[in-house]
Parts: sequence; structure tokens; C-alpha cells
Amino acid sequence: MRGSAPGPASVPVGSRRRVLPVTAVLLLPLLGAAPPTGPASASASVSVPSAMSASASVSAPDGLQRAFAAAAAEYRVPQSVLLGVSYLQSRWDAHGGAPSVTGGYGPMHLTDARTALAGASSHHDEGTEDPRGDDARPALRPGPAAPVTEALPARLSTLPRAAGLTGLSNRALRTDPAANVAGGAALLAAAQRELGEPLSADPADWYGAVARFSGADDTATASAYADDVYAVIRAGERRTTDAGQRVVLAARPDVAPETGQLARTGLRTASAAGTECPRTVSCEWIPAPYEEFGDGDYGNHDLGHRPASQRVRYIVVHDTEGAWDGVLDMVRDPAYVSWNYTLRSTDGHIAQHVKAKDVAWHAGNWYVNAGSIGLEHEGFLAQPDAWYTEAMYRSSARLVRYLSKKYGIPLDRQHILGHDNVPGPTTSAIPGMHTDPGPYWDWAHYFRLLGRPFHATAGKNAAVVTIRPGYAANRPVFTGCESAGEPCAAHGSSAVRLYSDHSEDAPLIKDIGLGTAPTTGVNDLSSRVSTGQQYAVAGRWGDWTAVWYLGQKAWFRNPPSRPTAVPAKGTTVTAREGAESVPVYGRAYPEASAYPEGVPVQAVSPLPYRLPAGQRYVVGDEVPGEYYYAVTFSEDAHRVVTGEDRYYEIQYGHRVAYVRAADVEVVR
Repeated sequence: MRGSAPGPASVPVGSRRRVLPVTAVLLLPLLGAAPPTGPASASASVSVPSAMSASASVSAPDGLQRAFAAAAAEYRVPQSVLLGVSYLQSRWDAHGGAPSVTGGYGPMHLTDARTALAGASSHHDEGTEDPRGDDARPALRPGPAAPVTEALPARLSTLPRAAGLTGLSNRALRTDPAANVAGGAALLAAAQRELGEPLSADPADWYGAVARFSGADDTATASAYADDVYAVIRAGERRTTDAGQRVVLAARPDVAPETGQLARTGLRTASAAGTECPRTVSCEWIPAPYEEFGDGDYGNHDLGHRPASQRVRYIVVHDTEGAWDGVLDMVRDPAYVSWNYTLRSTDGHIAQHVKAKDVAWHAGNWYVNAGSIGLEHEGFLAQPDAWYTEAMYRSSARLVRYLSKKYGIPLDRQHILGHDNVPGPTTSAIPGMHTDPGPYWDWAHYFRLLGRPFHATAGKNAAVVTIRPGYAANRPVFTGCESAGEPCAAHGSSAVRLYSDHSEDAPLIKDIGLGTAPTTGVNDLSSRVSTGQQYAVAGRWGDWTAVWYLGQKAWFRNPPSRPTAVPAKGTTVTAREGAESVPVYGRAYPEASAYPEGVPVQAVSPLPYRLPAGQRYVVGDEVPGEYYYAVTFSEDAHRVVTGEDRYYEIQYGHRVAYVRAADVEVVR
């Protein structure tokens, strides 16, 4: 998507605003309705600092640790349970009081989402990109949807409930981390009582309450969440938070939770039938319809026979720019577009919509769509602190590991793509390509969860580098989150800025495909690289490193004391001997002679970019020239056309690109 300034009520929206329909979801109340008693009663007040002294309450380096201890003692919740739940919600970060993508606040992710979700819109509605991305079919432009009218589910309104239990104000629960922790402890204690369980000092006795805290309405999601919390408790964790707080959860490898409590939670049993998900996540089948309508038109995906017919090469990471329920309404509309999976932020629950064998319309490039699986994550690009929960990151990583193993997809940044890494298929498509999940998606953390952390793989003066800034401390200036040209809030980022010389006073690198001057806009990809991407080194100067990027020498700060890239091994390509430059493509289509009768020849149209002699670009894969012809509802006319031409996928700019193998030489 292309994130833009929030609309009314500080809501992040897409650049072309559209209000989502939110389907009413019948959920059991998150923590039941029985009035609690004892220390966690609604009339009880917690002995934590008020919002007036929020900054002082956890200002000491161990202040948040002490807040967890105080709240655990006040509400008789084992401290390891409170710390484990908070880690899975936020990794103990407070995000300066800013809400998550689903309106959750503070270390406990207490939700108050009505204003945060009103008016959100999907990134597929903007009219800037044809999600299908196939010249053989007219561009698809999704239409408007109905307004939000229904009630929000209980999982999105836990903060008001915590206010009732603690006597603290909603504002204190949003802005004071210590109060927020107390609110979470009160909710856990209330859930434990409502399940008829004692306020035991043994963390093993709290499995049911932890499952209910997730906000899930089904046993599979709730148990997956609780299992993750207890995995954290057994393994232990320690980290310094975004506010500089040192928090430690000592390992308890002996904890064996009473999982039988789940049967008494009153949650529904959801079926995973029809899904293609690992058993370690909660998954349900909510199909995207394959239907014919109108004047021979159809939607919202194409049937296929992958991987037998063609290889699944990519997984594309998107954000939804919309709320869970409304996004699900969209993917169930046959006249809309599709993707394979949606992931919910509050608890990591997954809905699958399109089988992996079929081709969803999601990435704006038909070659990529035909060889990819699309994952939509509930979230917003242009809101730095609209943060994702640890539960969703973990659930997504488990799904990607599963898909990677099943389809042989390498776990690297040229196969696990952001939507912002997908190239425009043609020159005219480049300006409208989407930019999600954006500079605030934590690629380093995501790949650690994938079991493929980015680290140095070569010596000091290697010819290739892997971009790897420290996420929390790396805070490049971006503009346009709140309003055009205005600075975004300072925030950790996966992105590193590129300059035309070794100075921050030098002009930014220009992307000729966009046809505009480069800016620091949150959606402007002209002059930035991202964590995990690899580039060939073009030069070094003091604390600066240059890489080959979009046919230019692009410089970024890379001081040894705080490096933003590490040396790496890699295969590169350069223009063949005797060529001044070679063309660059946004799709790897076959040569004209490969098309059989009845399948129109697709243009092998180069982009406005070139790969000049002497420059090198890192290879992600060697791929065949391939085109999936599928423009009719009936599968009878569908064909996979494979040519003799071979291509290399390269990391050309922020987006990947393709060069013909015959045009380049490989340098290992």
C-alpha cells in the first residue's frame, strides 16, 4: 500500500480513503461477566503511580521490572505469567503510549480500538496499482465498500474492562506503563476467578486465564497463544525495552501448565479443515470466492496446479491498512481481489482464503503473483507506532517456515519479499506500485523468528554487504505520516538512507522510474535499502560505504562503531563483455517463439533502467522465462508457457528486478 496521513480521529488510512465494513462477530466476553471479588475487584485501586507521574514511575532502568513485581503481588498473579503474557503482547515495549495496529496500548497491549479502527481502508483500494498485474486482462480496480456500523469484538476493548477492575482511568492505562501492567494483572486475576481457579503462586495453574487473555474466541487460537506464553516462561527472556528499561524473565524450564483448563473457558471449537497451515498456529478456512459474474468476468483469483505446473518462488508480506473483520469481508467479495492468508494482530490467528495451488491477485505483478503466496498482516504502514504484536510476528514466522519447507522457498530477502520489493511489471506501472509493509516492519526480528538471522558471512572488505542496522537505534527521518511534508515520529526502522555522495548533505539517490525528485516521504522508495537486502560494494570512504543501486553508486553511513551493514558472500552479475549496459526487466517472460497457438504473445518490455558495464548486482535466483495465461473462468484455456530464455533475479534497487542470463556474466 501507500500509507498516508490519518483521517479523522487520527486513523491511518490508504492514500485513497475508503471505509471498511466491519462484520459483527459474536464473541464470548473476553473475561466473562461475573463481578470479581478480592484484590482484583472493580472497587479496588492499585498501588501504582498515577498517569500524572507516568514518566517517573518507570524512569529508573529497573522501574518496569519493579512495576511487574508490584502488580503481580497486588493481584496475586505469578510474576512469570505476567511477564510472559506481556512479552508475547509487546516484548515489554510501551511505544510511548501510542496504540498498536488494533488499538492496543502499553506493555500489556490493553485494547481500546473503536477510534483507531474507524475509517481505515485497504491498500488494494487506492487505484494506483492493478493487484493482478497482467496486461492480458483489463486492470482491476476494486470499488467502494459499505460503512462501519457494527459493534467491535470484545478482544478490541480490554482497556475499559481493566479500568473498571483497577479504578484507574483509561488515560492512565494508555500512558503509564506501570498502570498498564497493573491493568493486565487485574484482567488475568479476574479470568482466573471466573474459571473457578485459585489465585495460585504456581504458574502452571494459569493456563486457562492466559488463554482467555488472548481475546481469541476459539480454543485453537487461545491454546496457540497460551502455548507461546509458556514457551517464553520456560525459556526465559531478557531485553532492554524501547524506553531503555531492563527487564528479565528468569527461565522456568520445569513449568508444565494445566492445559485441561482450556475445556472450561467456554470458547468455541473452530475447524481447521481445508487449511494449509502448520499445527503450531491457529488457522481457519475463510474462502475467497471463485465466481463468474457480469459480462463474462470473474474473480477473485485464478485456479492453478502449483507446484506441479510452476514453482512457488516467493512469499510476499503485505499489511492490510484495515481492520480484521472488514478485510475479511473484502476477500470474500468475488468482485474484489485476493491473497492467500490474513493474520490477526491481537493474537496471531490466521485465516486462509486461497489454496497454495491457486494464484491470488495481490502483488501488482502477474509474474510474481503466478509464483508467490501472499500474506496480509493486520496493520498500517504510515503510522510508526501502530506496532505489531509479538504474537502476530511469531505466527507469521511459523507459517512462512512451513510454506518455505513445503515449497522449497529460500528464507532470504529475495524470496521473502515485502510488497514494496515487488517490481513494476512495466514502465507505466512503476509509480503506482505499493510500498507496504514499509520502513517500520522489523525484518531483523522477523528473520530471527524464521531461524535465519542476518549476520556477517565474509571478511571485513568483502565485495557484498547485507544491510543490517540496529532496529531500535536506527531512526532515519521520514515525512508524510501525519500530513504531507511533516516529519513522522522518531521510531526504530529497518531502512537505511542512500545518498549520491559520502555526505548527508549530498542529494538523495533518484529513481528515474518514478519520474519525480526523491524525498524522505514514508512511501518514497527512491533512496533507501532495507534490512536483509544484499548489494555489491561500489566503494568505501571513511565511515561510508557505496553500493550499486538503480544503475548508480549509492552511499550510506556505515561506521564501524555502529554498522548499518555487515560483510557477506554472494553471487553477482555484471554486463556481458563488450556491452556498455544491458536492459532490466520487471518480469521474466518467455521469448515470442515459445507461445503456442491460442495464447497471445506477451511483450518482454524492459523497464527504463539499465545495468551499466562495471556494475555488479547480487543474484537471488535463476528463473525461467515463464507466463501463466489465465484470463477466462474456465480452466480449459489456461496454459503455462515456458521459454528457452533464462533470467537472473537481482537486488537492483529497493525492489528486485530481472536480467536475461544471456546479457550478463556471473561473478561468484
